This record gives sequence, C-alpha cells and structure tokens, in this order.
Amino acid sequence: MLIVAIITRYVGGLRMQLEPPLSLSVKEAFGAQRAISFDLSNACAGMMTGVFILNDLIRQGRIRLGMVVSGEYISQLAQNAAREIRTLQSDQLASLTLGDAGAVAILERAPEGAPGIEVAGFTTLAEHSRLCLAFPATVGLGASMYSDARTLQEVGIEDTVPLLREALDQAGLGFDEIDSFIPHQASARAIEKGVQEFSESMGGAPKHIVVTVDEFGNTSSTTHFVAL
Repeated sequence: MLIVAIITRYVGGLRMQLEPPLSLSVKEAFGAQRAISFDLSNACAGMMTGVFILNDLIRQGRIRLGMVVSGEYISQLAQNAAREIRTLQSDQLASLTLGDAGAVAILERAPEGAPGIEVAGFTTLAEHSRLCLAFPATVGLGASMYSDARTLQEVGIEDTVPLLREALDQAGLGFDEIDSFIPHQASARAIEKGVQEFSESMGGAPKHIVVTVDEFGNTSSTTHFVAL
C-alpha cells in the first residue's frame, strides 16, 4: 500500500494537482502499479495519520508492506509573509518558521516479539481548524498562510495533556521514562513552553527533547520524520 500525505501537492512548480491523485504518479514512478494507493490530507499530521492507518492494516493482516510519502514545498509561504508582515502581531508571523522537506516511511510486519509500534493514538480537534488557514497569495506566487499562533499553542497544550496521559498509561510508562520526545516543530519557544507544561502535569520530563526547527524549520507533515 502507498499513501501520499502531501499538503502542498505541487507538480512542476506551483501547479497544485488534485486529480489524478499524486499517489498514482508516485507508485508508477518506482514501478509499483499493483499497490493499493490513495492520497490523504490531514495538515501537519498527514504522515503520522498515514503511519497510524498502515499500522492498523498491517496488524489486521490486510497488507504486508506499506509506504507513506510526503514532500512539502512551503518556503514560498515564508517569502510571501516576509513581503507583507509589518508588525509582530501579524497573523502571517508563523509562516516565517516554515521550511521544505521530503520524507518516506516504510512499515512492514515485524517478527513476533520484535520491537515495533506498541501504542498508537490519534485524535482530531476539528473545532480549532480555522485557527490556521491558507489562501491564494495576493503578493507573490503560491499561497499565504494566516494563523492565530497564540491560541493554537494554548489549545494544543491543553488538549495534548489527556491524550498523552492516555497513551503513556496504555504503554505502562511514565513521562520521565521516555528517551526521546518529538513534538511538532512549530517554534522553539512553543516546544519549550509545551514540554514545561506537560512535565508539570505528568510529574517528570523526558530524557531528550528533539528540536529541529532551528536547523530545518517547520516542515509541516514531514517534521516528525525529519526529526527521526
């Protein structure tokens, strides 16, 4: 199975392709025409969503091997924002942290007793979907992104705590037993504040917090895999 989880969906520059699905082009490019394939879009959680789906299907025995692909070209959002931002209160400010990256994750059934994905949890907070929106650019090429970054950070931290606690309880782990904690790379300040509040709620801190935004930027759906 092949899942393409790209948000930007650009082909040949800044031409966005919705049909035919990009997954058809990708699997034809490396000769896997018989693979089941589809596109999905779940914003910055796209690749994680694909891994979640593949993990479930492999465990059910429906597929043997799966691949999730994404490649985001979003630096043009930063270029457009730089042309328009005039104050630190601009709702395009979050665009300045964006970067480009491509990533692939391959999943297959592991032998009995081998390491694998032990716990996978997912939730959707659709009521907050309008806190980050993109529209065709009025200055420059491509698109422009508008975010209520402060509110996004607040609700993200608040709603992550119960989900994190549920996953850790299911895995039988404390927060301080986590070797590497990989948050979404929105900004270094947001990561620092989030981890601080998680640690206070959980009564401990992970051994290592992975931060890549200072080197690669926020690469959207690929951030967790760039960090890995």
